Amino acid sequence: MHIPDGYVDLPLALLFAALSVAVLTVAARRVGGEVSDARAPLLGVVAAGIFAAQMLNWPIPGGTSAHFVGGAFAAILLGPHLGALCVATVVSIQALVFGDGGLVVLGANVFNMAIVEVYVGYAVYRAVAPYGEFRAAFAAGWLGITAGALTAGLQIGLSSAFQYELLATLAIMGVGHLVLGLVEGAITAVVYRYLVEARPDLRPIGQPEVSA
Repeated sequence: MHIPDGYVDLPLALLFAALSVAVLTVAARRVGGEVSDARAPLLGVVAAGIFAAQMLNWPIPGGTSAHFVGGAFAAILLGPHLGALCVATVVSIQALVFGDGGLVVLGANVFNMAIVEVYVGYAVYRAVAPYGEFRAAFAAGWLGITAGALTAGLQIGLSSAFQYELLATLAIMGVGHLVLGLVEGAITAVVYRYLVEARPDLRPIGQPEVSA
């Protein structure tokens, strides 16, 4: 999912950088005082876990890579706004320090993984949660990463490096992550269930118990 430099045309990269800054600015304002003394350690643990998981990636056709992103997982545990800021920080550190993803396209990568996956994943979780938290977490991880992959496919498909083959890049990224996203969904659901069974206080507000 980390797009390298040269795969997205500069005007598109700048557009998505501006969109990412705008959304994250609103998210920061919405977070306000959400990071309490009790929640701050959870934020650190989630960020560290996602950072480690995202470092394990493998290339797929289309010029990008696939790996566990954790956007939906962060959104479920931290809420969508804090989750977006958390994943954006992880993606930025990986690009700046480890060269995982390009610097020119950093805004595009943040948009895909920290905005699209987080907010889509959270919306899916809230929609499916009445039918079971485990199912909701799985669907959030699965469809969240697929949505992020589609926006990545859109970005590279509208760029000259891929000769503007939009349908091809959308198909490769969408179908590839629709399948690989099953793994993301499974990891999201299993880890989430383990955490809320061990620490019921971590359960999102409005979810009284873990169900299958």
